[in-house]
Amino acid sequence: MLFYLTTHKRHWVRLTDVPLFLKSEHFIAARTLPVAIGRYAVDSGGFSELQNRGRWTRTPRQYITDLRRIWENVGPFDWAAPQDWMCEPLIIHGGKAGPLTFVGTHLSVAEHQRRTVANYLELRELAPDLPIIPVLQGWELPDYERCVDLYERAGVDLTAEPLVGLGSVCRRQSTREGAAIVTALAGHGIALHGFGFKTLGLEKVGHLMATADSMAWSSHARRRPPLPGHTTHKNCANCIEYALAWRTRVLNRLPQQPSALAA
Repeated sequence: MLFYLTTHKRHWVRLTDVPLFLKSEHFIAARTLPVAIGRYAVDSGGFSELQNRGRWTRTPRQYITDLRRIWENVGPFDWAAPQDWMCEPLIIHGGKAGPLTFVGTHLSVAEHQRRTVANYLELRELAPDLPIIPVLQGWELPDYERCVDLYERAGVDLTAEPLVGLGSVCRRQSTREGAAIVTALAGHGIALHGFGFKTLGLEKVGHLMATADSMAWSSHARRRPPLPGHTTHKNCANCIEYALAWRTRVLNRLPQQPSALAA
Protein backbone atom coordinates (compact mmCIF):
# COMPACT_ATOMS: atom_id res chain seq x y z
CA MET A 1 0.00 0.00 0.00
CA LEU A 2 1.22 3.45 -0.96
CA PHE A 3 0.34 5.97 1.76
CA TYR A 4 -0.27 9.63 0.90
CA LEU A 5 0.14 12.29 3.57
CA THR A 6 -2.80 14.69 3.23
CA THR A 7 -2.05 18.39 3.75
CA HIS A 8 -3.60 21.78 3.11
CA LYS A 9 -0.15 23.35 2.65
CA ARG A 10 0.59 23.40 -1.08
CA HIS A 11 4.21 24.49 -0.64
CA TRP A 12 5.00 21.14 1.00
CA VAL A 13 5.28 19.62 -2.48
CA ARG A 14 8.65 21.39 -2.84
CA LEU A 15 9.83 20.45 0.67
CA THR A 16 9.46 16.65 0.73
CA ASP A 17 9.39 13.72 -1.67
CA VAL A 18 6.97 11.80 0.57
CA PRO A 19 3.73 11.18 -1.39
CA LEU A 20 1.26 14.00 -0.68
CA PHE A 21 -2.48 14.42 -1.18
CA LEU A 22 -3.88 17.94 -1.67
CA LYS A 23 -7.19 19.53 -2.62
CA SER A 24 -7.24 21.23 -6.00
CA GLU A 25 -8.63 24.35 -4.33
CA HIS A 26 -5.37 24.80 -2.44
CA PHE A 27 -3.67 25.37 -5.80
CA ILE A 28 -6.20 27.29 -7.88
CA ALA A 29 -6.12 30.52 -5.87
CA ALA A 30 -2.32 30.83 -6.05
CA ARG A 31 -0.71 33.17 -8.56
CA THR A 32 2.45 31.09 -8.68
CA LEU A 33 2.62 27.38 -7.95
CA PRO A 34 5.42 25.38 -6.29
CA VAL A 35 7.16 22.66 -8.27
CA ALA A 36 6.80 19.20 -6.72
CA ILE A 37 9.95 17.21 -5.93
CA GLY A 38 8.04 14.00 -5.27
CA ARG A 39 4.80 12.28 -6.17
CA TYR A 40 1.41 13.67 -5.24
CA ALA A 41 -2.30 13.25 -5.96
CA VAL A 42 -5.14 15.76 -6.17
CA ASP A 43 -8.48 15.73 -4.40
CA SER A 44 -11.44 17.56 -5.95
CA GLY A 45 -12.61 18.97 -2.60
CA GLY A 46 -16.03 17.40 -2.95
CA PHE A 47 -16.76 16.93 0.74
CA SER A 48 -16.46 20.63 1.63
CA GLU A 49 -18.24 21.64 -1.60
CA LEU A 50 -21.29 19.51 -0.84
CA GLN A 51 -21.16 20.22 2.89
CA ASN A 52 -21.27 23.98 2.44
CA ARG A 53 -23.22 24.36 -0.81
CA GLY A 54 -25.12 21.14 -1.35
CA ARG A 55 -23.97 21.05 -4.96
CA TRP A 56 -20.93 21.44 -7.17
CA THR A 57 -20.26 25.07 -8.09
CA ARG A 58 -17.32 24.30 -10.40
CA THR A 59 -18.27 22.89 -13.77
CA PRO A 60 -16.44 19.81 -15.04
CA ARG A 61 -14.79 21.95 -17.71
CA GLN A 62 -13.50 24.41 -15.08
CA TYR A 63 -12.22 21.55 -12.95
CA ILE A 64 -10.29 20.18 -15.93
CA THR A 65 -8.82 23.64 -16.53
CA ASP A 66 -7.69 23.74 -12.91
CA LEU A 67 -6.18 20.26 -13.13
CA ARG A 68 -4.26 21.14 -16.28
CA ARG A 69 -2.79 24.21 -14.62
CA ILE A 70 -1.67 22.08 -11.67
CA TRP A 71 -0.21 19.41 -13.99
CA GLU A 72 1.70 21.95 -16.08
CA ASN A 73 3.06 24.03 -13.20
CA VAL A 74 3.40 21.77 -10.16
CA GLY A 75 4.26 18.69 -12.20
CA PRO A 76 2.43 15.51 -13.29
CA PHE A 77 0.32 14.07 -10.48
CA ASP A 78 -0.27 10.37 -9.82
CA TRP A 79 -4.03 10.80 -10.17
CA ALA A 80 -6.91 13.16 -9.46
CA ALA A 81 -10.30 12.45 -7.92
CA PRO A 82 -13.45 13.21 -9.92
CA GLN A 83 -16.22 15.53 -8.74
CA ASP A 84 -18.01 12.73 -6.96
CA TRP A 85 -21.03 12.91 -4.65
CA MET A 86 -20.50 11.56 -1.14
CA CYS A 87 -23.34 9.55 0.40
CA GLU A 88 -23.02 10.24 4.13
CA PRO A 89 -26.45 10.95 5.68
CA LEU A 90 -25.31 14.42 6.77
CA ILE A 91 -24.26 15.29 3.22
CA ILE A 92 -27.63 14.16 1.89
CA HIS A 93 -30.03 15.25 4.62
CA GLY A 94 -28.10 18.13 6.20
CA GLY A 95 -27.67 18.88 9.90
CA LYS A 96 -24.89 19.51 12.38
CA ALA A 97 -21.94 17.45 13.58
CA GLY A 98 -20.15 19.27 16.38
CA PRO A 99 -19.20 22.70 15.01
CA LEU A 100 -19.85 21.66 11.38
CA THR A 101 -23.05 22.52 9.54
CA PHE A 102 -24.21 20.57 6.48
CA VAL A 103 -26.73 22.19 4.15
CA GLY A 104 -27.79 18.86 2.60
CA THR A 105 -28.27 17.95 -1.04
CA HIS A 106 -31.70 16.42 -0.32
CA LEU A 107 -31.14 13.83 -3.03
CA SER A 108 -31.07 10.05 -2.78
CA VAL A 109 -28.05 7.76 -2.50
CA ALA A 110 -28.94 6.39 -5.93
CA GLU A 111 -28.93 9.88 -7.43
CA HIS A 112 -25.57 10.65 -5.84
CA GLN A 113 -24.22 7.47 -7.39
CA ARG A 114 -25.67 8.31 -10.80
CA ARG A 115 -24.11 11.77 -10.69
CA THR A 116 -20.77 10.36 -9.54
CA VAL A 117 -20.56 7.96 -12.48
CA ALA A 118 -21.81 10.59 -14.94
CA ASN A 119 -19.18 13.06 -13.79
CA TYR A 120 -16.38 10.55 -14.19
CA LEU A 121 -17.51 9.78 -17.73
CA GLU A 122 -17.69 13.47 -18.57
CA LEU A 123 -14.26 14.23 -17.13
CA ARG A 124 -12.78 11.26 -19.00
CA GLU A 125 -14.28 12.59 -22.23
CA LEU A 126 -13.02 16.14 -21.59
CA ALA A 127 -9.50 15.05 -20.62
CA PRO A 128 -8.69 11.46 -21.64
CA ASP A 129 -4.99 12.25 -21.13
CA LEU A 130 -5.32 13.11 -17.42
CA PRO A 131 -5.22 10.30 -14.80
CA ILE A 132 -8.65 10.87 -13.24
CA ILE A 133 -9.85 7.87 -11.26
CA PRO A 134 -13.38 6.52 -10.85
CA VAL A 135 -14.82 6.58 -7.33
CA LEU A 136 -17.28 4.18 -5.76
CA GLN A 137 -19.95 5.85 -3.66
CA GLY A 138 -22.66 4.40 -1.43
CA TRP A 139 -23.60 3.95 2.19
CA GLU A 140 -24.40 0.27 2.75
CA LEU A 141 -22.63 -2.60 1.02
CA PRO A 142 -25.46 -3.23 -1.49
CA ASP A 143 -25.16 0.44 -2.51
CA TYR A 144 -21.51 -0.02 -3.40
CA GLU A 145 -22.30 -3.18 -5.33
CA ARG A 146 -24.91 -1.20 -7.25
CA CYS A 147 -22.31 1.47 -8.00
CA VAL A 148 -19.99 -1.19 -9.42
CA ASP A 149 -22.85 -2.23 -11.69
CA LEU A 150 -23.43 1.38 -12.79
CA TYR A 151 -19.84 1.64 -13.95
CA GLU A 152 -20.04 -1.72 -15.67
CA ARG A 153 -23.19 -0.70 -17.56
CA ALA A 154 -21.38 2.47 -18.62
CA GLY A 155 -18.56 0.39 -20.09
CA VAL A 156 -16.06 0.94 -17.27
CA ASP A 157 -14.36 -2.22 -16.02
CA LEU A 158 -13.22 -1.25 -12.54
CA THR A 159 -11.00 -4.30 -12.25
CA ALA A 160 -8.98 -2.98 -15.21
CA GLU A 161 -8.54 0.49 -13.68
CA PRO A 162 -5.15 1.17 -12.00
CA LEU A 163 -6.95 2.75 -9.02
CA VAL A 164 -10.54 3.22 -7.82
CA GLY A 165 -11.47 5.56 -4.98
CA LEU A 166 -13.66 4.37 -2.12
CA GLY A 167 -15.89 7.16 -0.86
CA SER A 168 -18.10 7.74 2.18
CA VAL A 169 -16.19 5.29 4.38
CA CYS A 170 -13.62 7.46 6.19
CA ARG A 171 -15.80 8.17 9.25
CA ARG A 172 -16.44 4.45 9.79
CA GLN A 173 -13.28 2.96 8.32
CA SER A 174 -12.32 1.28 11.60
CA THR A 175 -15.77 -0.27 12.14
CA ARG A 176 -16.92 -3.78 11.25
CA GLU A 177 -19.22 -2.29 8.59
CA GLY A 178 -16.39 -0.30 7.00
CA ALA A 179 -14.10 -3.33 6.99
CA ALA A 180 -16.82 -5.44 5.36
CA ILE A 181 -17.24 -2.90 2.55
CA VAL A 182 -13.49 -2.75 1.87
CA THR A 183 -13.19 -6.54 2.01
CA ALA A 184 -16.07 -7.12 -0.39
CA LEU A 185 -14.91 -4.58 -2.97
CA ALA A 186 -11.30 -5.72 -2.81
CA GLY A 187 -12.65 -9.22 -3.37
CA HIS A 188 -13.88 -8.09 -6.78
CA GLY A 189 -10.26 -7.49 -7.77
CA ILE A 190 -10.58 -3.68 -7.56
CA ALA A 191 -7.45 -1.70 -6.64
CA LEU A 192 -8.86 0.60 -3.96
CA HIS A 193 -7.80 3.99 -2.65
CA GLY A 194 -9.06 4.66 0.88
CA PHE A 195 -9.90 8.33 1.36
CA GLY A 196 -9.12 9.67 4.83
CA PHE A 197 -8.14 6.41 6.51
CA LYS A 198 -6.85 6.68 10.05
CA THR A 199 -4.57 4.37 12.03
CA LEU A 200 -7.21 1.87 13.21
CA GLY A 201 -8.73 1.55 9.76
CA LEU A 202 -5.33 1.06 8.16
CA GLU A 203 -4.45 -1.62 10.69
CA LYS A 204 -7.68 -3.50 9.88
CA VAL A 205 -7.89 -3.25 6.09
CA GLY A 206 -4.79 -1.43 4.84
CA HIS A 207 -3.47 -4.66 3.36
CA LEU A 208 -6.57 -4.84 1.13
CA MET A 209 -6.03 -1.43 -0.46
CA ALA A 210 -3.58 -0.25 -3.10
CA THR A 211 -3.30 3.27 -1.65
CA ALA A 212 -4.72 5.42 1.14
CA ASP A 213 -4.40 8.95 2.46
CA SER A 214 -4.83 10.63 5.83
CA MET A 215 -4.73 14.03 7.48
CA ALA A 216 -5.25 12.62 10.97
CA TRP A 217 -1.82 13.93 11.92
CA SER A 218 -3.19 17.49 12.13
CA SER A 219 -5.95 16.77 14.65
CA HIS A 220 -3.51 14.53 16.51
CA ALA A 221 -1.04 17.42 16.78
CA ARG A 222 -3.73 19.90 17.82
CA ARG A 223 -4.29 17.95 21.04
CA ARG A 224 -0.61 17.91 21.99
CA PRO A 225 2.10 20.43 22.88
CA PRO A 226 4.43 21.47 20.05
CA LEU A 227 7.60 19.57 19.27
CA PRO A 228 10.75 20.61 21.18
CA GLY A 229 12.12 23.80 19.70
CA HIS A 230 8.84 24.70 17.98
CA THR A 231 8.27 27.70 20.21
CA THR A 232 6.60 29.94 17.61
CA HIS A 233 3.28 28.04 17.63
CA LYS A 234 1.06 26.56 20.33
CA ASN A 235 0.78 23.20 18.52
CA CYS A 236 2.09 21.48 15.39
CA ALA A 237 -1.21 21.15 13.51
CA ASN A 238 0.40 22.87 10.49
CA CYS A 239 3.92 21.52 10.92
CA ILE A 240 5.62 19.38 8.29
CA GLU A 241 8.12 17.93 10.78
CA TYR A 242 5.27 16.64 12.94
CA ALA A 243 3.37 15.32 9.91
CA LEU A 244 6.35 13.39 8.55
CA ALA A 245 7.17 11.91 11.96
CA TRP A 246 3.51 10.89 12.41
CA ARG A 247 3.47 9.20 8.99
CA THR A 248 6.56 7.18 9.83
CA ARG A 249 5.08 6.08 13.17
CA VAL A 250 1.84 5.00 11.50
CA LEU A 251 3.58 3.00 8.78
CA ASN A 252 5.90 1.36 11.29
CA ARG A 253 2.83 -0.01 13.08
CA LEU A 254 1.41 -1.61 9.95
CA PRO A 255 2.37 -5.04 8.64
CA GLN A 256 3.91 -5.45 5.20
CA GLN A 257 4.64 -1.76 4.65
CA PRO A 258 8.28 -1.55 3.47
CA SER A 259 7.36 -0.29 -0.02
CA ALA A 260 5.23 2.51 1.43
CA LEU A 261 8.02 3.64 3.72
CA ALA A 262 10.46 3.68 0.86
CA ALA A 263 8.15 5.62 -1.48
